[in-house]
Amino acid sequence: MKFFQLDVQEPELKAELDAAYQRVLANGQLILGPELAAFEAEFAAYCGAGQAIGVGNGLDALVLTLRAAGVGPGDEVIVPSHTFAATWLAVTQVGARPVPVEPDPASYTISAEAVGAALTPRTAAVIPVSLYGHPADMDPILALAADRGLFVLEDAAQSHGAEYRGRRTGGLAHATAFSFYPTKNLGALGDGGAVTTSDAALADRIRKLRNYGSARKYEHELSGVNSRLDELQAAFLRAKLPRLDAANGARRTHAAAYAEALTDIPGVTPPAEAAWARHVYHLYVVRCADRAATQARLAQAEVQTLIHYPTACHQQPAFAELGFRPGQFPLAERLAADVLSLPMWPGMDEGAPERIAAALRSQSGIS
Repeated sequence: MKFFQLDVQEPELKAELDAAYQRVLANGQLILGPELAAFEAEFAAYCGAGQAIGVGNGLDALVLTLRAAGVGPGDEVIVPSHTFAATWLAVTQVGARPVPVEPDPASYTISAEAVGAALTPRTAAVIPVSLYGHPADMDPILALAADRGLFVLEDAAQSHGAEYRGRRTGGLAHATAFSFYPTKNLGALGDGGAVTTSDAALADRIRKLRNYGSARKYEHELSGVNSRLDELQAAFLRAKLPRLDAANGARRTHAAAYAEALTDIPGVTPPAEAAWARHVYHLYVVRCADRAATQARLAQAEVQTLIHYPTACHQQPAFAELGFRPGQFPLAERLAADVLSLPMWPGMDEGAPERIAAALRSQSGIS
């Protein structure tokens, strides 16, 4: 079984994607046109945010937002020790220093307590990551940030449509960064990203930064870049956005089936969901007492698995100059050693979780 499969060949969706393509061709405006404007309005409304700004990818969404918020050299930004490297890269790319804190071992998200313990006079921002589709516990983090004057940028690259206490990611923090990489819960047919925020001044700065620092052609107010969600990807995302909740519902159904099927397999721990969260399972990540053996058993049964992520950020060569030591973040290192992502996509066969669990059970001698 494949780890992931794009569901773009479903007849009704394919027809809508074809129509979106034809609409862009007929209009002839390929950059910063009506499809992007419409998608930004629709996605902002979906998230419960005042505005959305489409950009080239998820990393740019993080970087441009930090820049627009004034985060830069000399500043510290609190980040999870266990996350995709883009979270840390965004901080280093604006010249700031990432300050890692260990996540909750059940939800893989950081807490206000961990953030509070890491604060220094140089702390300027916090980036809670809604990892694997599970939102962070945002209210205490936002309360702490308000008390200390910190900027909170949620990294929701993996949590489109996830809910925290009945509110969707994208409408919780001062700003939220999204990726629309094709495998995301809301994925384009290429790279793409967006920032959502209800801060009009922040949104205005991000819009200028994404477009060479310009709001009007040939007038450059800021030192910007070229990072714009193009019309074609915006049109495709408009076709897929109305299907997001149903697709997330399918993911949750598969996750429930996995949780039930994996309960009696020693050494394999399914993911948890906090009472205040609605997990959307961008990834279905289990922890394994012996990951190599578990992955080998599944490979023998022709089940493809992946590891998110096999090397902790503080051990990546890209961050060597930060001077972190092996063992300094033991939970991040343990997670890097034992997490395993099982197949998960909305159109997956409903019986797949049970068959995957059966493969594990038979290979390990459990009847």
